[in-house]
Amino acid sequence: MRMRKKKWADPYIEAHSDYIYESPLELKGKWRELLGGTKLHVEIGAGKGGYLNAMAAMYPEECWVGIEKDRNAAAVAARKAIEDESRPLDNKRLITGRAEDMEAWFADGEIDVIHLNFSDPWPKKGTHKRRLSSASFLAMYRKLLSEDGIIQMKTDNSALFEDSVLYFLNNGFVLKEISVDYRRVPHEEDAVTEYEQKFMDLNQPIYRLCAARGESV
Repeated sequence: MRMRKKKWADPYIEAHSDYIYESPLELKGKWRELLGGTKLHVEIGAGKGGYLNAMAAMYPEECWVGIEKDRNAAAVAARKAIEDESRPLDNKRLITGRAEDMEAWFADGEIDVIHLNFSDPWPKKGTHKRRLSSASFLAMYRKLLSEDGIIQMKTDNSALFEDSVLYFLNNGFVLKEISVDYRRVPHEEDAVTEYEQKFMDLNQPIYRLCAARGESV
């Protein structure tokens, strides 16, 4: 569901262009230099920023970039990060834009981990190509991932998960981990977002996979 338009969103994004970028072409290949960390994580569909903020605080030695196409959600995420003085901003940034444009912002082999958290399932067959785990996106991710790079995907949607397993396998990726009830045991290394917690409270399973690049097809 698209967030209701917030009048303050665009002015806030413009006023904080040192944290939230609209098209960071000049940072292509320079994210580690900017953020001063080791691994570069990119979350596609960062929403209100809960996962990005929590993980960046949990792993301050690593670099975290969130991408969110909804400018209203992106503005909320940016404000949460900027106004929370207990969590430093040094190792994280936001981009408000579309995942399709990632090749303009990141160099080939620059990203170590791509996070797909509760992406839009696009349930109608005619819209499956829009899924962030579909073949065209996987081809782009392959170029942007480092040699040992991985994709971590979580969803509450069983149909999306089942289809995505095939997308990964059919496009040369290797499944390193797979779970149809990820939160049945604690995973303190992986932050739980407010959205994810809603499903956990309803005892609904969280589906998760971790895929490595493997060989191109």
